[in-house]
Amino acid sequence: MTHLYQHNLMPLIQAQTKNHAGIYLHIPFCKQACYYCAFHFSTNLKLKSLVVEAMRKEIVLRQDYLKGMPIASIYFGGGTPSLLTLEEIERLLNQVVQSFPIASEAEITLEANPDDLTLEKLQGLRHMGVNRLSIGIQSFNDQALHYMNRAHTSAMAQNSIAWARTAGFDNLNIDLIYAIPGMTMLDWHADLTQALLLAPEHISAYCLTIKPKTVFGHWHAQGRISEIDESLTAEQFERTVAICSQQGYLHYEISNFCKPEKYSRHNTNYWKSGPYIGIGPGAHAYNGLQRQWNISHNALYVKAIQNGQCPYTEEALTIANHVNEYIMTSIRTCWGCDFDWIYKQYAIDLMATQKDYLEKMILWKLAYLSGHTLYLTNSGKLLADKIASDLFIEG
Repeated sequence: MTHLYQHNLMPLIQAQTKNHAGIYLHIPFCKQACYYCAFHFSTNLKLKSLVVEAMRKEIVLRQDYLKGMPIASIYFGGGTPSLLTLEEIERLLNQVVQSFPIASEAEITLEANPDDLTLEKLQGLRHMGVNRLSIGIQSFNDQALHYMNRAHTSAMAQNSIAWARTAGFDNLNIDLIYAIPGMTMLDWHADLTQALLLAPEHISAYCLTIKPKTVFGHWHAQGRISEIDESLTAEQFERTVAICSQQGYLHYEISNFCKPEKYSRHNTNYWKSGPYIGIGPGAHAYNGLQRQWNISHNALYVKAIQNGQCPYTEEALTIANHVNEYIMTSIRTCWGCDFDWIYKQYAIDLMATQKDYLEKMILWKLAYLSGHTLYLTNSGKLLADKIASDLFIEG
């Protein structure tokens, strides 16, 4: 059944992402630091209004970057975009609309934390054109939320979903985290069950990775916490796939599940190597030839923009960069890694050069081929990064 979903979903995704681009707006502020987070953010909100105004100016300065390509998705990420006032969000959104051609029925997503949401705020967001919410619930277990230093409770999370429905949102994503240190299979099953009872159109279930420059990373280095056993992590992932599939969700990327036609257009554009521009401190951009990333320092970002400069670093991509990034992203998705496409684009025949490795992956039931497209099995998805790196080309 999963195999059929892959082939039914692929044309739909390809048709709706072709010749379109995305805009990502990075809001680098949080109420408090989650202990697992390694993204660029600040809990000091003193520069918030200045950063918003600088982002508006950057939008104008960068309006030619995508060469007039229609914008199919606008994504407010972070950080915590829901910390912004309705007026600040509207100013940014209006500037995007004034500066770029927006495709009809564009997806406009805002990441939000439950503790920032009220019915009034949600109604305001829906009224200004935000049509998709990604709510960072992470867990419905109050003890786990406290352990991760989240600012909301399970009750707030459930209320935020109810208010979003009342406000007219019919495209909701719930973020969840599994493999939290100390999390049992029963704990994860309870979180997943509660999420499904709320019937979101999309679920993002992320495996917690302990990263060095985080509170969890420091605790891990000190021996205060340990990552959970790999076999339990695998069991939690496999349970997620099984239960979500039973409930009619398409497993279209390793961490992402959606009801039919409710995939994230913005993230799908990333995974299919589509062009996008990133606005704000720490944001990234890609136009098919180069990658750029803004300075991850709020004050220096504001100062540069006020002086009419865009403070980014640029990298021209080699053929190896293009091929390896395609392998890394495509292998995680339901439409797989198309070796024919790589050969037609770059004259690199991975089917020949990686023949022995591919045969091993298939023998070990980590992957399978359909034509010249490689798909990972659920077991293979647990090793996706390793398999991708093994397929990388040099150069």
